[in-house]
Amino acid sequence: MAEVIDNEKHIRSGRANLPEDHSSLSSVFNEDEERVNWHDETLWFIRQKRDKAVHGIPEWEWLRDTASGIKNNVLSNLSVYLEQFEANAKANGIIVHWAADAAEHNQILHSILKRHGADRMVKSKSMLTEECHLNEYLAENGIEVIDSDLGERIVQLGKEPPSHIVLPCIHKKKEEIGDLFHQYLGTAAGESDPQVLTEAARQHLRDTFLTRRVALTGVNFAVAETGEFVVCTNEGNADMGAHLSDVHIASMGIEKLIPERKHLGVFLRLLTRSATGQPITTYSSHFKSPREGQEMHIILVDNGRSRQLGREDFRNSLKCIRCGSCMNTCPVYRRSGGHSYHAVISGPIGSILAPNLDMREYADLPFASTLCGSCSNVCPVKIDIHDQLYKWRQVLAKEGHVNKGKAAGMKAMSKVFSFPGLFSFAGKTGRWTMKYLPFIVNNKLNPWYKQREMPKPPEQSFREWYEKNRRME
Repeated sequence: MAEVIDNEKHIRSGRANLPEDHSSLSSVFNEDEERVNWHDETLWFIRQKRDKAVHGIPEWEWLRDTASGIKNNVLSNLSVYLEQFEANAKANGIIVHWAADAAEHNQILHSILKRHGADRMVKSKSMLTEECHLNEYLAENGIEVIDSDLGERIVQLGKEPPSHIVLPCIHKKKEEIGDLFHQYLGTAAGESDPQVLTEAARQHLRDTFLTRRVALTGVNFAVAETGEFVVCTNEGNADMGAHLSDVHIASMGIEKLIPERKHLGVFLRLLTRSATGQPITTYSSHFKSPREGQEMHIILVDNGRSRQLGREDFRNSLKCIRCGSCMNTCPVYRRSGGHSYHAVISGPIGSILAPNLDMREYADLPFASTLCGSCSNVCPVKIDIHDQLYKWRQVLAKEGHVNKGKAAGMKAMSKVFSFPGLFSFAGKTGRWTMKYLPFIVNNKLNPWYKQREMPKPPEQSFREWYEKNRRME
């Protein structure tokens, strides 16, 4: 019982060591202007690689439409496909577990480790286990976890959460990584050559792969027709962990299903082009049954997904294949950093997933957006991300989870917009103030002035211009 309480505390607290609100975290990130510019340019470079990759495929939009349709079918028949997958996976020799929430997922995994007497585990990248705060839970219970994905290992050494779905340490420069490796892996002080650092990580992880009896992987896709699951990586670390271990555990969100193996071709063509601009991941590994002498488990996790499925306006968010393309194109994310979102999954997609888990804690995230629609335009499965951000704002306001000052301001604006005379007067007053008393607007008390130049006030409003030109016709 104590374990359940401790784990729930972890899940509720999330990133307790970080400030709660997006604006305060982004302010910290924006203090280093050089880093902000570098972060912005790096992610935009990846966005450009994505554009080059997809423009070379004439059927790209057909692939997006097809993938979106397949996911619609899955979400409409999720219970059927889950039962089909379970039956086929069991027939293949895989042990299937069901977890209603993060706490149950962690308890199931811990029980497997205890049954095998294992106090160490190697783990490949899994955003679901980040969502469940698995590493912290196992550490509190005396289990050592080593993340074998290079980016994940870097942020683990730095005692930080990932800042990006695909590029977990994109916020760190090579010099900072060199300092971490010097401290923990014994590289030379000041060493920042990527090739040297990568080799140091390779040697460090080789022993981990050879000595860990239990390995955990995520799941990119699970096939209901065959009971197999697919893990996509560029480093091969998931394969090393899974194939060298005596026990392979896979953690999977229930939305990761696709109906048939033939559908994999659609998603594999979309995933990596959207994520990094590659034609395909270096490794797309199929796991169907344990090898002789090995034990294979899969944990099917809900953790709020059924609730999101029941929300008509937001169910499409469950189509997400975790490519990160919405992060790479988002002007807010690129210039505020992933940790500013104080949620496991940052950026636009995280801003529509996080409020489903806790409206109060993540109420600020749907407002951290320009609603420009670029995220929806690049999404490989056509999630209407910017529409859902707008709809979440309405829900959060209705539920009373909006900042009181902002709520009062919106009510005042509603009154102004309701009366044409008052609207016209307010516009004239605002233009006059910005022209003759700009210091009233251009100060630190005005959030819009922060890191912006206020626009030059127009000589006349659109209404005045329209009335003048209409009379001239």
